[in-house]
Formats: sequence, C-alpha cells, structure tokens
Amino acid sequence: MARIKYGLFRILAILLSVFVLVEVNYPQLTPQAQLAFFALLGLSLVFLKYPVKHVVGKNSFLHVLDYVLVATTLLCFGYIATQTDSIFQSVWLKDLSLGNRAGLEGSLDHAVGLLGVLLVLEATRRAIGWTLPLLALVFLGYASLGASMPDWLFPHRGYDWERIVSQAFLHSQGVFGIALKVMFTYVFLFVLFGTILEQTGATGFILDSARRLFKGSTGGSAKVAVISSGMMGSLSGSAVANTATTGTFTIPMMRSAGFRAEAAGGIEAAASSGGALVPPIMGAGAYMMLEMVEPAVTYLQIIQAAIVPAILYYVALLLIVHLHSRKIEAVSQEEDLPSRPPRSRGIVFLVAFVSLICFLVMGYTPFRAVSISLVCVFVVSAFSLQTRIRLTNLLRAVESAAHAGVSLIAAASCVGILLGIVTLTGIGTRLPSVVLPLAQDNLILALVLLMVSTIILGLGLPSAVCYLLMATLVGPVLGDLGIVPLAAHFFIFYFGMMSMVTPPVALAAYTAAAISKSGIMKTGLAAFKFALVGFALPYAFVLHPELLLLSSDVVDIGGNILVAAIAIISLAAAITGFGLGPLRQWERWVLLAAALVLFLTPSGENRIVVQGIAIVVVVWIGLKGALGRAG
Repeated sequence: MARIKYGLFRILAILLSVFVLVEVNYPQLTPQAQLAFFALLGLSLVFLKYPVKHVVGKNSFLHVLDYVLVATTLLCFGYIATQTDSIFQSVWLKDLSLGNRAGLEGSLDHAVGLLGVLLVLEATRRAIGWTLPLLALVFLGYASLGASMPDWLFPHRGYDWERIVSQAFLHSQGVFGIALKVMFTYVFLFVLFGTILEQTGATGFILDSARRLFKGSTGGSAKVAVISSGMMGSLSGSAVANTATTGTFTIPMMRSAGFRAEAAGGIEAAASSGGALVPPIMGAGAYMMLEMVEPAVTYLQIIQAAIVPAILYYVALLLIVHLHSRKIEAVSQEEDLPSRPPRSRGIVFLVAFVSLICFLVMGYTPFRAVSISLVCVFVVSAFSLQTRIRLTNLLRAVESAAHAGVSLIAAASCVGILLGIVTLTGIGTRLPSVVLPLAQDNLILALVLLMVSTIILGLGLPSAVCYLLMATLVGPVLGDLGIVPLAAHFFIFYFGMMSMVTPPVALAAYTAAAISKSGIMKTGLAAFKFALVGFALPYAFVLHPELLLLSSDVVDIGGNILVAAIAIISLAAAITGFGLGPLRQWERWVLLAAALVLFLTPSGENRIVVQGIAIVVVVWIGLKGALGRAG
C-alpha cells in the first residue's frame, strides 16, 4: 500500500510541475480552470503526503480515506474546471458556463461547492495545522450570522449557505482567487527553480563557500548559518523549511564552537526567517505585492526596494553574532573542510542568479524569466558530470518541489475562502474606519497597532499568507495616513516574517529547537532577541522611504543608510551587552534608547538635532569602552 501511495505521489508531482510550466508559459485554459487543475493536483498531493493518522491494525480501512479524499478532490475540482472552460462546453449545465450562471446555480453546483470547501479546510488542517482552518470557519460563521452580531463586530444582513458556498468556492473571488493565482503563476515555479538548483549542487556550494569564508573567524560557524540561511531562504521563502534544511548542518557546528543550544537554534531561526526578505526571489512576498500594491509596481521596483533593508538585516545579524561570540568567547573553528567543491557548481549558481536578474531587467515577466533561467541551468549544468541533471535528479527535484509547495497550495486555497468572505460581507472596507480613530491619526500608534495585529495573525501561518490577509484587511489604513504604498506593504510583509520568531508560536524557532534539542520557549526568546533589528527596520523605512530607494536624492539615501547603520551598531551592542568590551546594564539601556531614537525619529526640522545627540551618545559610550579597555 505504501508503494502504491508513493508511486501515485510521484506521478501527481510530475503532472503538477509539467502542468504549471506549460500552462503558465503557454496558457490553453481559462484562469479559473487553470487554478482548478492546479488545486486539484496540489490538494491531492496533500492528502497523500499527510495521511490520516491513528490507523489501528493492519486490517484497518482508515487508510482508504486518503484515496477517497483524493478521488473526491478530483471530482470537485474537475467539476469546476469542466464547467468553466469552453473546451468542455458540451458538458456545461443549462448550456451555460459556471460564471454565466452566477446566481442561478443549481443544487449540484452548491453540493460540489460545499464539498470543495470542506476538502480545502481538511487539506489545510493536515498541511499546516488548525490555525488557518479555524480562522476560515470563524469567517464562514460571520458570513452566516452577520445579522446577529453586536455593533462592535461589524453586523451585516447575513447570507444563506448557498450564497456563501458560491462566493467561497464556485466563482473567482474565493478559493480560485488572488492567493491561489499567485501560487500558480509565480511561487511554485520558483520552488521548482530552487529544488533543481539543489540537484546540481549549487545550493550546497553556498553552504560550503560560507564555511570557507568564515573559517578561523570568531563565531565563524554562526556566521556561516547567517549567510547560508539568508541565501537559501531567498530561494525557498519558507522560514520553517529553511531552518529544517540548513539547521541540520549549522546548529551542530555552532554547538561544537561553544554556543549554547538555545542560542544556536535562535541564530538559525533568525537567519532563516529573514531569507524571504532577500531579493531577487523573496519567497512569495514579492509576487503577492505585484497583485496587491496600488498604484501598481513592477517586480524590479519591489526588488530594488528590498535591497537595503535586507542588507541591513543581515549585517545587523552578523554583527550581533560577532559580538555575542566575543562575549561568550566562542572558539574559532579550524575544521578540516572537504576538498574544494567543483567550480562548475559555483558557475551554475552564478548563471542561475545572473540570468534571472537579466531577464527581469529586460522586461520579462517573473514566471517567464524563471522559466528561461531554468533552461539556462539545464544547459550550463550539462557541461560537467558533477552538476549534470539526470532523470533521477529531475525526479527528485520534482518531488521536492511538490513536498515544499503543496502546503502553500492548501494554505492559499484556504485563504481564498477568507478573502471571499471579506469581499462578500464588506468587512475589509469597514475595519480601517475603526482602526483609524483608534490611532487618532498618530502614525507611530497606527504602526504599532498594525504590527501587533500582523504578528498575532501570523502565529501559525505562512508569512506570505499572513501578508495577504493583512494587506486585504488593514492595508488601506496606512494609505489614509499618507504612507508610501510600497513601504506600507513592506511593513506588513516584514512583520509577517517576524512572526516566525515571535513567541509563543514561533514556528521557525520551534523547528530549530527540535534540531538543537533545546527548550522551545528558550529558543523562541533567543530567536526573538537575535532578530530584534527586524522589528525596528520596518518603522525606519516607513518613516524614511529613502531606505527603500524610493528617492532620487543620493545624498538623502546615503544619509539615511548611515543613520540606520549606526542604529544597528547601537542595537547590536545593547542586545549582546558587548561592544568594544563588556557593557554595564545602564549602558545597554542607553544604547537601546539611542537606537530607537535613530530608527523612529520622523522627518522634520528637529530630526537632525535629535539624531545627532543620539549618535554622540553612541560614540561616547563606544569611546568610553575602548579607553576603559585600553586602561
């Protein structure tokens, strides 16, 4: 039975990759039919990958439930595809497509829709846990019981189950809406791109290069974790998956260098969580922004805006790790490295990276650029035996892409239910009108409220899913407060990522804790501490959009970057309690206050004076420590 399930999984994984590659580049189906087939394959893989649990005895028939759910998924999502694309016009009910009979749906349509919603909820529960399905159920209940809601819960007239099912599943504003569209058009291809690079050995080249770069450096193993996790996290976009893969190598390295278990896990989790902030791939966030930001922006504009914050985040993390290593006197490892990896692996990685950027600069859409880059990878890798992609490697890459991508497909389908209900009930337009008075037009207070709500919503959710929900619900609030739209969306996206390292539900830290065999809460708190700069940067680039390169004034951009760099130095010393030497408690608090002043002081006449005083304080404490150490 296990062999049958594995064979079926491999077949469906191959079909999923081929279907996405072909249909994205050479579309033959209508958009809703495309997404229906995409979800059909993705959810079927979920039911095979996450089988029903608590099967008792060899004769139990519970395992048959997985195949029943796969068959039901085929019927429900196949029904949507056949009822929306003109290729299947001969089987349309009432000789009308599903879209053209909106409001005139029959009992069969509603039955399929209800069953489809239940399938999405169950697939999401299996793939990522209870958080998102329960949230979807709350929204479904809100849509049904709107007339009974108190005034503070945005009452509405309420809808019957047929109307709710039509909105959530049968048409293009629910499951087959923007969330699944982004996964289909952009995200899955980049997941496949990363897994194919892995099969060439190019991603392993990153880890090995980082180890050679920091060999003999203080805290070198932790710096390897920072760099390798940042690079590989950009490819995967998943903080949890990144922690699970790179952490297997980096956490034992840090432990052997003298780092405590929770510190090693915290560093890896913090580094992995920032991976989706690193251009050019940025996980799914960049592609979500393409659909959500108004006025519309290009992919290159998003990448350009992400460069400086990503560099600042990882420079800060490297500095924190360095100071922490000096404080605990971590040993400088002089490990025997394996023989230098074939240069061809580095060439493949370079070709993949450069070709992707070049095609984007040339004006190709992201999905076309990554498709052509894949061809370049295949061609270049074929010239060396060490990088050549054979059939077995290709099958492994396809399976890995399926394993990595199906959870996101299920989550995006479930998010579609929420977004459909938001559109149906109008809550998305009413919530900002409540948040604005709470903030009383105070920008900092509005940002704090948005940060807290994003982190709470992000507990247990993939960061891209969290971003999409927040952008839909409260994104307009920042626009009303006069914030640059792209900066507002980056603010939401950053805190969606930071929820991965924010206790009590810090999924990346939990994964690192399992590898480091440390306490979950201790590791979560350590990850929160190491990633603290990620909680300050979003305020800085919202208050000063020059950090997102949204200004043409080079001097202004340079000045803001310099101030942010000084703030990072001050924050790193405050977090670790170590600068040029050990710091007293009051010095740490003063440096923390100075860092916050540098990050949070808005533009205005007094900004130069206030930030100038903060810089003087930072320099004074630094010189004081240096002179004290010299004495």
